[in-house]
Amino acid sequence: MNKPLILISNDDGYHAKGLNALIDMLSPIGDIIVCAPESVRSGYSRAFSTTTLSMKHRKHMNCGDNSIDVWSCSGTPVDCVKMAYSRLCPRKADIIIGGINHGDNASTNMHYSGTVGIVLEGALKRIPSIAFSLCDYDDDADFEPMRPLVVDLVQKALSQGLPEYVCLNVNVPKEWNGESRMCRMAHGHWRNEVEERRHPGTGKPYYWMVGYYQNDEPDAEDTDAWAVAHGIAAITPLTVDQTYKGPLYDFTI
Repeated sequence: MNKPLILISNDDGYHAKGLNALIDMLSPIGDIIVCAPESVRSGYSRAFSTTTLSMKHRKHMNCGDNSIDVWSCSGTPVDCVKMAYSRLCPRKADIIIGGINHGDNASTNMHYSGTVGIVLEGALKRIPSIAFSLCDYDDDADFEPMRPLVVDLVQKALSQGLPEYVCLNVNVPKEWNGESRMCRMAHGHWRNEVEERRHPGTGKPYYWMVGYYQNDEPDAEDTDAWAVAHGIAAITPLTVDQTYKGPLYDFTI
């Protein structure tokens, strides 16, 4: 009997420590296919390419009894899912995993995240999908404390499934207290997003995307941003259906 087929991608590139940590955590659970961007693609959200793409075999890994091939794609994280789904998977994947991301993808940040883009693509394909992020931007971040949470959530999703068109966005604080909870997405926005700088050689201006995130409801204890700020891992269910279902004026003619 076949083990579950797990498709893994990320937006930090095939070389990222978080991706390799995830492979190690999940290799005892199922057969793994890995296809990740050839370089960092953070912030690419749901973007996909309409130009020529290439795919390269990067390395062969032995993880216990499992033999895993890691592929890179020249495109976006969503391209990686599409390529692997169409060209690498010997059968339909049982689950799609994004991460582990180096950095925070909670609150409205999820709209920009390539890691979350991966699992929204999985949800569109009606495949249970989970995005994992550690709120630590260090290239050498320690992902090992996340192991029990990652394994538990993946096993639950494999055994129980997820509702159609729903995926999970999981954010773990750098200083995690071991607790996790289901949360809603916090409301917030970015401020002072564009900074003007001067080229050191020519003195000509150029612009750098920077800014800082402002939580618009910092005291709302049911949100992912509050949980992460208080040492709790936030598990946020997302849906591809973004239809507003509350009261609204009738705009029809």
